Amino acid sequence: MAGLTNSSGKKPGLATLAIHVGSEPDPITGAVIPPLSMSTTFKQQEIGVSTYEYSRSNNPTRESFEKCLAALENGKHGFAFSSGSAGTATILNSLPKASHIISINDVYGGTYRYFTKVAVGMGITVDFLELAHADELSEKVIPGVTKLVWIESPTNPTLKLANISKISEAAHKLGLLVVVDNTFMSPAFQTPLDLGADIVIHSVTKYLNGHSDVVMGAVVTSNDEFAERLRFLQNAIGAIPSPFDCYQALRGLKTLSLRMKQHGENALAVAKALENSPYVEKVIYPGLESHPQHQLAKSQMKGFGGMVSFYIKGDLETARLFFKNVKYFTLAESLGGVESLAEIPSLMTHGSVSAADREKLGISDTLIRLSVGIEDTEDLVEDVLNALKLSQV
Repeated sequence: MAGLTNSSGKKPGLATLAIHVGSEPDPITGAVIPPLSMSTTFKQQEIGVSTYEYSRSNNPTRESFEKCLAALENGKHGFAFSSGSAGTATILNSLPKASHIISINDVYGGTYRYFTKVAVGMGITVDFLELAHADELSEKVIPGVTKLVWIESPTNPTLKLANISKISEAAHKLGLLVVVDNTFMSPAFQTPLDLGADIVIHSVTKYLNGHSDVVMGAVVTSNDEFAERLRFLQNAIGAIPSPFDCYQALRGLKTLSLRMKQHGENALAVAKALENSPYVEKVIYPGLESHPQHQLAKSQMKGFGGMVSFYIKGDLETARLFFKNVKYFTLAESLGGVESLAEIPSLMTHGSVSAADREKLGISDTLIRLSVGIEDTEDLVEDVLNALKLSQV
């Protein structure tokens, strides 16, 4: 269904693609929902002649998810992995030994840990830059050695944006590939390939699955040469998800459009309430006019997402009291599920980032990150305001 079009010949919208691509009725039974394929091996018509051979190499359920996500990201090739970190590792394994990477500095803690603690063992070096301006790239490129640019936009947890189009244009002139971590936005709110990026990576665990019950990752690209290399590595390294996880994640994609709308609506309401609270120093949310890159957000995103970060007035103990008094925001790592979560990045998701780097990035002990769920808007607003009031003792 890669060429799926509506009656007017146009490509269907995201919600339609999410429900139909990869979920074609079973040709044998007519089942509307394709069956879960748990088999590890498959009968071959002849020696070496078979669509499927072994589930590490390919699996019907995994293939359905990969096809669907690729369609949502407007890409040609989708690859599922056992986690977002496994996807990151596989991308880096595609590079020549002793390659150089340029990464945005405010990157997910797990990605930072992999770049600085694991990739160095392969001789890969990384420069972390603000990437506020595309011309920063030329200052750090090592001819013949620098291979790709790694972007998160918005970043985790300070929700800084990168101009994907301008950075991609500059990177391509320098012969570099561009990777964009699109976990925070999902294809419902941002499609980096349409903005010039070469590769999109996701922690499927988050918004794509959306129910906090699957750990999984994915990569999408339209670059045929890179896709061929990644397909080889996906099989050779073998960091693939189970068929059941793919089945769950494909089901999650079907409601992605609806869920993201509610995440965005709730997050904006919570962000506005926080901005008006006397107990908050600063709120960071791309949908607020106070965000320094609000205009960029409007130009490259279709929505502003469900993530809100803010600095609570006080100290670490004040933040601890906030967490003790929230009712609907659960103190927990991760994000993107239907339920609301809250965490303190300096001690949790970004604990692997050095104290000096956290200070440079503004990840202090009073920075709180909210993953705003899809509960009733009024309940969430009342919850955070009440917890803020009770934290001020």
